[in-house]
Amino acid sequence: MRPYILAETNWKQIQETRFDLAILPWGATEAHNFHLPYATDVIEADFIAAESARLAWEKGAKIIVLPTIPFGVNTGQTDILLDINLYPSTQLAILGDIIEVLNRQGIHKLLILNSHGGNDFRWMLRELGVRYPDMLLATCSWFAVLDKSKYFDEPKGDHADEMETSLLLHFRPDLVTPLDQTGDGTARQWTIQGMREGWAWAERRWSEVTADTGIGNPKKATAEKGKRYFEDVTEKISGLLVELAAADRSKLYE
Repeated sequence: MRPYILAETNWKQIQETRFDLAILPWGATEAHNFHLPYATDVIEADFIAAESARLAWEKGAKIIVLPTIPFGVNTGQTDILLDINLYPSTQLAILGDIIEVLNRQGIHKLLILNSHGGNDFRWMLRELGVRYPDMLLATCSWFAVLDKSKYFDEPKGDHADEMETSLLLHFRPDLVTPLDQTGDGTARQWTIQGMREGWAWAERRWSEVTADTGIGNPKKATAEKGKRYFEDVTEKISGLLVELAAADRSKLYE
């Protein structure tokens, strides 16, 4: 029983505990090429949140990890079988309910640990921050924390790529099919220059961009690469958890 994981604790154990920070991992349920499970983003969120919290807890941070939300924004994948979509407005409603509970019970800091590229919580936290001015609301995406090029041979992918495949080989190799059976994750590029350069944006229609639902070649993935990346990213995130838990709401700027 890990006291910083809400799903594993009980009321007797935690009712006298004062928590300074709640962590809400948020994933997605979607196809990940031919070789990774639909729950890839959820599994990554579970492992990374738990290990980051363990490291922070051992440094004295009073934190609690809430259960991972398994569905994310998949509006560009409506024709891919069983990719489960939550609209951003639905996410806003869910977040609002959770924050209401935390605020009422005296836990005034929340970090959303995002595990899915289609999720964007910043605008939601702007709105909810006005409703709950006593709350410190933050978000980070674990996949944006480190420079992938220092860990992987093909760092340009962003879905079922070498990084995600390496992590799943480390976390749950039983759920990864042989890499010689997977697609190569080739993605078609925008014909519109501003989109190609990244300073303009429109949602990608996934089935028109990729034939195997992956973006990025996974074939050089190894469990060893995943382990190294996992250790470094959780160490980095744990530092954020420690700082957030200790932060004085009235002294956030210098």
